[in-house]
Amino acid sequence: MKRLTKKQMRIFAVGQLGWSTLSGIISAWFVTFYLPTQVDIDNGAIQYIVPGLVIGGFLTVLGLITALSRIFDAVTDPWIASLSDRSKNPRGRRIPFMQYAAIPLSVVTVLLFCAPINAISSWNIVWISVFIVLFYLFMTMYCTPYNALISEFGKTQDDRMYISTAISLTFFGGTMLAYTPFVFAGMLRGSVGFAWSYRICFIVLAIISCICMLIPTFALKEKEFVDTKPSEVNMLKSLSATFKNKSFRTFAGSDIMYWVGLTLFQTGLPFFVKVSMKLDESFTMYFLGGMTVLSACFYPFVSKLVKKFGKKKLVICGFLGLALAYVIAGLIGVIGTTVIPGVVYGVVICLIAAFPMALLGIIPQSIVADVAEADGIETGENREGMFFAARTFAMKFGQSLAMLVFTSLAIIGTTQNTNSNDITASVTGMILVGFVAVAFCVLGAIILSFYNEKKIMQTIEKKNKK
Repeated sequence: MKRLTKKQMRIFAVGQLGWSTLSGIISAWFVTFYLPTQVDIDNGAIQYIVPGLVIGGFLTVLGLITALSRIFDAVTDPWIASLSDRSKNPRGRRIPFMQYAAIPLSVVTVLLFCAPINAISSWNIVWISVFIVLFYLFMTMYCTPYNALISEFGKTQDDRMYISTAISLTFFGGTMLAYTPFVFAGMLRGSVGFAWSYRICFIVLAIISCICMLIPTFALKEKEFVDTKPSEVNMLKSLSATFKNKSFRTFAGSDIMYWVGLTLFQTGLPFFVKVSMKLDESFTMYFLGGMTVLSACFYPFVSKLVKKFGKKKLVICGFLGLALAYVIAGLIGVIGTTVIPGVVYGVVICLIAAFPMALLGIIPQSIVADVAEADGIETGENREGMFFAARTFAMKFGQSLAMLVFTSLAIIGTTQNTNSNDITASVTGMILVGFVAVAFCVLGAIILSFYNEKKIMQTIEKKNKK
């Protein structure tokens, strides 16, 4: 079997640029578009669904739709993984799935923001519900096989680290692209109106994303690089076998803590900026962009550090470094901005978080690939797709838990108008968010300390010596 060149690995990473852009659009704009604030409404935004915390006094209609769609998403992850692992397609087990999913995923992302009735309507609720489910279905069809290829294309530890580094960079690139409507929608609004100023941006980004997702499917011939027989185990047995792997269970438990902590930070950053730092929300982009660029500067050093210290120690360091950044974020509300300006806090947080973000953005994917390969050696079953699907489930579970924690904590200490979308956080709430995020990061480090990296690497090295 051939080994991917560095150029081919970079081509593979372009696929992640595509899907991470579409994912970023949903993360950044779904709630903003369908739950407009009064300021947005004054600027021409339309209310398509009933606003406010109208379900049980603590959940929005959009929140319920999102929660139910994520439950559906959790079911499709192992299903798609099993179909991919068991595929006997002559072009490979992964590439065909990615090829079939790219165009529908791009189209559905745009249609999700095209509710048919320009007023509050139950038809809009149906429209949003259908297309958010389709979005997650096609996203899973692309991402699960794509992630499985990290292990299969990565013939050596150096290859896996290079691929993980490349896709981490394109993930950040896609996330940043998803935020560009902040700039361009405002330029278009006077000509096309509020809704279409965003839809035009989403259409352009979807076209770019679709091309990026298709590039590796045409440029790389899977069968030239991967020689794995299809798994014969059905979905339930495969999923059960995956979670019976002790090393994976330990990693997954730690990974959930990571995604809770990371999502608390990403979701809370605009609120830390506005509520705690007392700055304009535009600083959110400056801080996020600065931290991303600085984090990328550390990427070339991560592979060298892995060779010297191993993956486990570095991920634990990443957890603790991220926890330190959260300590600073939590202390803003305690110390205040009178003595220390809010912008100083923001810069310090970015400087502290950049290196841990580099470690945690690259290494965990490689750990999953290691565990999947070691499990395949020991069991004779090639279930890379299921391992990465299980990791994706851990990510989604962590993100969903973080959203529940954030919305519960952030509003403590402030009076809310449940009939409005202008639900604001309080300084007290943001202090609690910061220190709860610290707790999750520390717990993640503790759990990962039980991961037996030595055993996994010995299993892989024993095979390579044969």
